Amino acid sequence: MPKNETTLKFSVLAGDYIGPEVMRSALRVLEKVAAQEGLKLDYSEHAVGGCAIDAHGTALPEATLTACEAADAILFGSVGGPKWESLPPKEQPERAALLPLRKHFTLFANIRPGLLYPELREASPLKNERIPEGIDIVCIRELTGGIYFGQPKRTTLLNGGTDVESVDTMIYRKSEIERITEVAITAARSRKRRLCSVDKANVLETSVLWRKTVSDYVAANAPDIELSHMLVDNAAMQLVRDPGQFDVFVTENMFGDILSDEMAVICGSLGMLSSASLGARKNTLGLPYGLYEPAGGTAPDIAGKGIANPCAQILSGALMLRYSFGLEDAATRIERAVREVVASGTRTGDIAFGRTAVGTEQMTEKILGAL
Repeated sequence: MPKNETTLKFSVLAGDYIGPEVMRSALRVLEKVAAQEGLKLDYSEHAVGGCAIDAHGTALPEATLTACEAADAILFGSVGGPKWESLPPKEQPERAALLPLRKHFTLFANIRPGLLYPELREASPLKNERIPEGIDIVCIRELTGGIYFGQPKRTTLLNGGTDVESVDTMIYRKSEIERITEVAITAARSRKRRLCSVDKANVLETSVLWRKTVSDYVAANAPDIELSHMLVDNAAMQLVRDPGQFDVFVTENMFGDILSDEMAVICGSLGMLSSASLGARKNTLGLPYGLYEPAGGTAPDIAGKGIANPCAQILSGALMLRYSFGLEDAATRIERAVREVVASGTRTGDIAFGRTAVGTEQMTEKILGAL
């Protein structure tokens, strides 16, 4: 008997270079889990990023956006690369595709797990004694506010063109801070009930508001959560000094962009790290509409060689099952399978460290076998 008759309707945007390679692996894993769980997959693939520029003249074609509108979630690959770096900044794949998708669907909450299995401690630049149990942190990043989206944003010639002034504006509203805090509270409650809010309240007005709003919201709505505050420069240092002190941390857009990449480095390989971007809207199942993508990039240097690590894309598919389809057991099974395969010694080149490396296909087959 089927365990579930849910139809999983999502759009697949594989993107550029290794994007389609690792996306094939993720779809194979999702198809196997769907068959085992009695689920039905209803997905369609669409162009985005550099390949969309080549084929349609724009990084985010209207047909792609329309397909995403009709879906319950987006499984995203990665976009960009040297082929399109000569384009004006506003037309380059990352800025012309990913940012508009976040804005269009109000994907305000980025959830990025920073996970380093104990078996992969050698992949981290940190000494083993600093990470005896590996690393297990979650970064909650506000994704649609702050300096990346604030207006005005302009460059102006001054003094008859002898000087140039550029302006970016950082803006946050109390309501924006409250809604990301709610996401962070939910994440903290599913873990150790510890939450660290990161800001720059000793300098920035937006951070003064951030700290007060987070404090008030947690006090009023989550007295069970142990809340702490940390300045962003100290947080950057502490992530390297003692990452184990963190469980869940929440921060604004630019700080989160920087700290989550630092977290990715100490976790060893971008090829292992997934992420979820959740929005204010609900999908047809009444669950969060989300975009799910690996933390890494398009890796043009290894594209087409069949050696890319598919784990981050596969784990992003697991996050999609968890958040946008409410399938916790299926998501956990995928995560457990990936961990078992890596722990057994099967490794792609980025995490091999002296072992014989396998390719994308072999890694995928091992994970399918573990399921």
